[in-house]
Amino acid sequence: MLATSFTATLTERRGDAVERIPTPQRLIDWLAVNGLAVESCSAAQLDHARELRESIHAAATAAAIDAALPAAAVRVINDCSVQGQAAAILTPERNRRWRLSSAAVEDALSVIAADAINIITGERDGRLALCASPTCQAAFFDTSQSRTRKWCEMNTCGNRQKKARFHASQHRKNASAGT
Repeated sequence: MLATSFTATLTERRGDAVERIPTPQRLIDWLAVNGLAVESCSAAQLDHARELRESIHAAATAAAIDAALPAAAVRVINDCSVQGQAAAILTPERNRRWRLSSAAVEDALSVIAADAINIITGERDGRLALCASPTCQAAFFDTSQSRTRKWCEMNTCGNRQKKARFHASQHRKNASAGT
């Protein structure tokens, strides 16, 4: 999902946070990889993108725990949604692509905001959940058949937790063997 992938550009929110879009160029690169190519990005637009990212995270987190959506986050998401002029385009391969009217960051952010609205309102098949990692707590969209996924990414948070459990059991084994 585009919106939850965008929120994942800040990881380890409850630990030592890692910013994955530290510069305007990195935002341009991230948008291009996600089918939203823009020509340029200013520092102010990067700040605006981060504000949207954090608003989506706040709203998705609230939705995942069935709490009231923060009014400020809703306002930012809605403002970004209406500011852009992107159009969905159907390709001959039956894929959706986005045509940004001016290849501006605001157009790309409007697509991300609209995706967040679709996810938070339940218009997609799946459910919002929070990563079980105590240092991550990222909101993610669970589309697994049972809707019981625990980790935002198995390759990162899931593996980290599995390794921690393994090392704890090894430590317990070694401690009991020494007694």
